[in-house]
Amino acid sequence: MEFERQESNLVFNDLANSSETNRFSSNSITEDLELSKLVLDCNHKKGILSSCSSKQLPPNDVLSNVWRSIIDLPPALISEILNCLDPKELGVVSCVSTILHNIAAEHRVWKEFYCERWGLPTAARFSDEKSWKELFVEREYRSKTFLGRYSIDVLYGHTEAVRTVFLLASAKLIFTAGYDSVVRMWDMEEGLSIATSRPLGCTIRAVAADTKLLIAGGTDGFIHCWKVVEGLKHLFDLKGVDKQNTEFRLWEHEGPITSLALDLTRLYSGSWDMTVRVWNRSTLKCTQILRHGDWVWSLVPHDTTVASTSGSDVYVWETNSGTLLSVIHNVHVGYTYSLARSRTGDFLFTGGEDGAVHMFEIITESKEHRVVQVATWIPHSGAVYALAFEFPWLVSASGDGKLSLIDVRKLLRASRRSLGKRVLGVKESDQNAIEPPQRMLHGFGCNLFSVDIGADRIVCGGEEGVVRTWNFSQALEIEQRARALRGIRLENRMRRRRLQIEMNGKGGRSDRCSVAAKKNPVNGDRNNSVWHSKRSIESKVKT
Repeated sequence: MEFERQESNLVFNDLANSSETNRFSSNSITEDLELSKLVLDCNHKKGILSSCSSKQLPPNDVLSNVWRSIIDLPPALISEILNCLDPKELGVVSCVSTILHNIAAEHRVWKEFYCERWGLPTAARFSDEKSWKELFVEREYRSKTFLGRYSIDVLYGHTEAVRTVFLLASAKLIFTAGYDSVVRMWDMEEGLSIATSRPLGCTIRAVAADTKLLIAGGTDGFIHCWKVVEGLKHLFDLKGVDKQNTEFRLWEHEGPITSLALDLTRLYSGSWDMTVRVWNRSTLKCTQILRHGDWVWSLVPHDTTVASTSGSDVYVWETNSGTLLSVIHNVHVGYTYSLARSRTGDFLFTGGEDGAVHMFEIITESKEHRVVQVATWIPHSGAVYALAFEFPWLVSASGDGKLSLIDVRKLLRASRRSLGKRVLGVKESDQNAIEPPQRMLHGFGCNLFSVDIGADRIVCGGEEGVVRTWNFSQALEIEQRARALRGIRLENRMRRRRLQIEMNGKGGRSDRCSVAAKKNPVNGDRNNSVWHSKRSIESKVKT
């Protein structure tokens, strides 16, 4: 009994507070409280609301003052409701009314949407004048550029095959390395070589960088590092002329290094010595050794986990404790050469020796990790040596000399969970509805070893010893100009059509006269009413 009384008091207080926030009059507040007391008394006595007679209920005008629309809800509750929507649904809600438009446009969830897909924007892209919704819509629109026209730049400089490329889009730099044992730095916009390191003494199979550190892994088992030089326009002094203490090496691997990665606090390296080593960036000490049963080909970290490929298997590790969270056996027929991962870490992409590309979803439930296969593509006739992902595009480089572009957006089933985390998936029944790659890029020699993707660039290197960049930055502008020209041509065609119709309407009488003249010719034989052609007359004269 006391519990029900306490519950009724809480209802009264909430109703009173909500009435104040919605600026109801004092009389309506009193009526609402009386209505609530009446309803609760009926529930208390007979258990159901229908047991109360209709004579005891107040008029309809009092009921209309209770919650009338979603706008009357408390702001915190509206925010939680909007937090459960995806970008498309949030855009639809913003079109309902001016108030919802203002609430939805300034909602914090737009920042979460942007960061989940592309991370924090760079200073060049970020502007205080633009809201997070405007930034999201602009970037989402720009993601269509990879279906448009492009220009190709070919970067010459390497004397042998290029084994690895890395695109640092925030600094507009490209790093490449290969069999010629040097690391080259290129300007992304101009396509010009900026600097070349001294020969490092062995093949460089992996390169990774951020705005603070550049690392390269060699087949001799070392990790060569360059620290950023303050005040230097292109961040790193590859030649080591300005400051000698910005260049150093890390030694612990016992075999060739095949893959490297960086995050804010750690450095990751994979090797043919069948280990993945986790390094502390501040102390430059190895903190974890993750042992595998075969050569490690690729790795990709996210937060406190790292995924790696060994032989034909894929592993997911917890980096703090070094425990194995999940393993997928026999992912590909042959070696699993390449890995890519979404920015949220929920999705994993693999490429292997069989030419297939698989998509997996990592599901975490009550501290247990499950890996579920979502989709499979077989776009190549050769091994898939490299993968790169930039939402929503997955690009793969293969030994058949082709690049495939796959839009995974249609495979994603969006639903906001209570933790505000994006959970995406595909039903098993939709496996047959998986679309083929949206685009294939041809025209290269065999064996493309590496690829990377940015907002509007694709960089690739291979056995030819050159680096190719596809520039899609003008694709939308070119498409807009082409669409405008098509519109002008269509408008001119319709204008000519209208003029022709008008002229035909005005010249209808003369047309009828010409038809009558054909039936009753004037220049023919009047007696016989026969029309003679000049050819027949000339033939008669000749005879």
